Amino acid sequence: MDCLKVFQRSGFAAAALALLVGISPASAASPESSDPIKIALFDWTSVNLNAKILGGILEKLGYTVEYPTADYLSSLTTGLTNGDLTLGVEFWDTTAGEAMKASDATKQTERLGKLGPKAKEEWWYPIYMKEKCPGLPDWKALLDPKCAEAFSTPDTAPKGRYLGGPVTWEGFDDERVAALKLPFTVIHAGTDGAMFAELDSAYQRKAPIMLWIYSPHWATAKYQGEWVQFPEYEPACYTDPKWGTNPDAKYDCGKPHGEIWKYAWSGMKDKWPVAYKVAKAYTIETDELNKLSGQVDLEGKSLDEVAAKWVTDHEATWKAWAQ
Repeated sequence: MDCLKVFQRSGFAAAALALLVGISPASAASPESSDPIKIALFDWTSVNLNAKILGGILEKLGYTVEYPTADYLSSLTTGLTNGDLTLGVEFWDTTAGEAMKASDATKQTERLGKLGPKAKEEWWYPIYMKEKCPGLPDWKALLDPKCAEAFSTPDTAPKGRYLGGPVTWEGFDDERVAALKLPFTVIHAGTDGAMFAELDSAYQRKAPIMLWIYSPHWATAKYQGEWVQFPEYEPACYTDPKWGTNPDAKYDCGKPHGEIWKYAWSGMKDKWPVAYKVAKAYTIETDELNKLSGQVDLEGKSLDEVAAKWVTDHEATWKAWAQ
């Protein structure tokens, strides 16, 4: 029997075996490399859940997966460009727009498409605070010293206190306060968890609080409140001081909103083509992501536990992604 016929028959047998066990020939050939696929962890719950779910799928397909902790914005132009990171699963138009443009310009990364949920991030307050500042949600209500003082704490009085996200998220809240001449002091939370713990404590006591809330997130379902309505974002607001109400300052508008994107190191598609296909296909619904995040943050379940259950419950879905 000549070598070509042996190869052809063995290849046919491998494909047939793959079909019998319910795996496509492409995924049966994975992993194409034993090197670890490195999926970035950041400093909020939903992104790490998505990382562990996607990583769990890839592990089921035979890949080695690692989860290095990375900096949210700089990972786009460092780790993902040089291959130290393979994947990042949540980059928000609201905060990472400029960093994504810079990453795209390197040609060393690839946008893998939209995660699914729409991104919104803005100043938020519990509905009970509206009694003390009835002009809300219009941002101009915050210019009233009495309204600002209603949001104050002993450390900031008579100015209001705004609890921003960790400094690594950026978001330009300090610049926004200055540009709109708001009588508020910006305090940055040390961690995502600390920020929402403070919200929960204030909400239970009906104490004053104004803070950065983002969606998708379970908080918008658990707590009744509203986002402040700032002037609608336009790109010129962040680049041209003449845009908006303050002709001498940028950032005199609200935060941008839009999509949440997945990114990969550009070499992934050649080194791990089946894993690349799965990462491109991976999406999740907003309500489902909020529910899963709540299981971690509110019910005390571990990221690994919640992610593993999703992988088990959705086996038919992700097997189809690998075909």
